[in-house]
Amino acid sequence: MNLTKKSPAARMAWTTLALVATIAWAFPVYWMINSSFLSNATLQSLTPTLVPFGGDLDNFAAALSDGSFLTALGMSAMITGLTLIVCIAFAFFAALAISRFRFRGRKSFVLSVLVIQMIPAEALFIAQYKMIAGFGLLNTVVGVSLIYTATVIPFTIWMLRGFVAGIPADLEEAAMVDGLSRNQAFMRITFPLLAPGLVASGVYAFLQAWNEFAVALILLPEGQKATLPLWLRGFLQDSAVNQTNWGEVMAASTLVAVPVIVFFMFVQGRMTQGLVGGAVKG
Repeated sequence: MNLTKKSPAARMAWTTLALVATIAWAFPVYWMINSSFLSNATLQSLTPTLVPFGGDLDNFAAALSDGSFLTALGMSAMITGLTLIVCIAFAFFAALAISRFRFRGRKSFVLSVLVIQMIPAEALFIAQYKMIAGFGLLNTVVGVSLIYTATVIPFTIWMLRGFVAGIPADLEEAAMVDGLSRNQAFMRITFPLLAPGLVASGVYAFLQAWNEFAVALILLPEGQKATLPLWLRGFLQDSAVNQTNWGEVMAASTLVAVPVIVFFMFVQGRMTQGLVGGAVKG
């Protein structure tokens, strides 16, 4: 919608609506971070504290002092990293194949990708558990990463397919006319233009793997091996033995969210660079 053609009153109304939506989206995140600096007594008072005046880092110290935090952090990092690498590699070649080549079964493959996304995750839990247990991969990084990859890759293929299809094949053909081989034309011309798609797909895969809870709960039954979402649940249960310390719980939640924020801030710049580079080269 082109707001420049609207009246000042309409622009003001849309701006106000966007501001309200932004505040509604950002406030829970702000409340979580704000609460992580406050004591439990302050949080339980009837007067809300919107700014942590006199706040401290005791809640973070309590969360970090939990001996299983670093173990869960390492577990989440390994599972997410493995899922991200395998998913992007497979989805990239699959998207390239269905966008650039015509082969028997191509339409059936694309249709199967769409159908798989419609299957509820809960309907596959029993089958997934039996399969991973049969392979002897329960309580392992490989076992959880395998299921995460299978869950994320259909949508990732569909996302990357749109980026690949949006790059004209004529660019590669022109480069081949200038003397480059097909592989050289792809790597020098097409691949750099796919950077925004790869980054966007990577962000999706990262978020899905980092924040996933249900599958990890089933495939990691041993308490010693847990991802950060499972650790957070255990941390909440430990706090609730006597009385829930919401300050520590919010601090633990913030620690779980920090890697996601850092990752997004890092790739956001790469995504912008890729979009600008693609526009110039196109």
